[in-house]
Amino acid sequence: MADHAPHGELDKVTGRTTTGHEWDGIQELNTPLPRWWVWTFYATIVWSIAYWIVYPAWPLVKDHTTGWFNYSSRADVAVELAKLDAIRGGKMAALSTASLEDIQKDPALLAMARAKGKAVFGDNCAPCHGTGATGSKGFPNLNDDDWLWGGSLDQIMKTIRFGARSGHAEAHEGQMLAFGKEGVLKPDEIVAVANYVRSLSGLPTRPGFDKAAGEKLFTENCVACHGEDAKGNPELGAPNLTDKIWLYGSDEATIIETVTNGRAGVMPSWEGRLDTGTIKAMAVYVHSLGGGK
Repeated sequence: MADHAPHGELDKVTGRTTTGHEWDGIQELNTPLPRWWVWTFYATIVWSIAYWIVYPAWPLVKDHTTGWFNYSSRADVAVELAKLDAIRGGKMAALSTASLEDIQKDPALLAMARAKGKAVFGDNCAPCHGTGATGSKGFPNLNDDDWLWGGSLDQIMKTIRFGARSGHAEAHEGQMLAFGKEGVLKPDEIVAVANYVRSLSGLPTRPGFDKAAGEKLFTENCVACHGEDAKGNPELGAPNLTDKIWLYGSDEATIIETVTNGRAGVMPSWEGRLDTGTIKAMAVYVHSLGGGK
């Protein structure tokens, strides 16, 4: 707490006068800022005023001030992109009009598509699928041969264009039902199904697990989507349950969670956000990662 002390007293140690403020016996000295610091502070004020005048700085109702030089770094980027488009010109046009099959047959177009697709993937897809496209929990690995919606060029292109559960009219719409949440299966039945699913991949099951009961429940509730052989159905986005590749995890607790609450991950639609040539390039690049069929 500050106390008031006599103003203007001379401090014997420093030779400075006091301001009259005191905290727990410690008096505040009247020590002015260094002159160089004060002038530097004034210079920054002058600089800021000059910046407001020269460069875009003030927001308006529908626009912003353009500044005396009418300069912006965004405009520079637009110019550079326009130059790049001019250089690519004919090749990008050819990429946009060529079919996916024709792109694969043309070495020059194929090389360009892969290079562009890789760059665009890094900017748009890596946050979910990773820079190496190896995926993570809930986001598919694009390097393997396990595809929820199919791994052909056409199927990959469709997934990129329209997405899954993205809100687009042509998006993939299949989803994993919430058997527990909706009261279709009881908790002990869900445990039985989860252990049966684990057994399909050769994973260990609970001691005393009744495989016949689990298989019966699976047949009655899961075969319609995953198939009698449990190898999935790309038309529904139903995964293969026998290949030891898991999107959310293979431990019992995770599978129980999946069966109980369902899964409905979203893949965004890139149509309208990326041009046709760019989407084709991404499809070609993803297909080339080693998991395309």
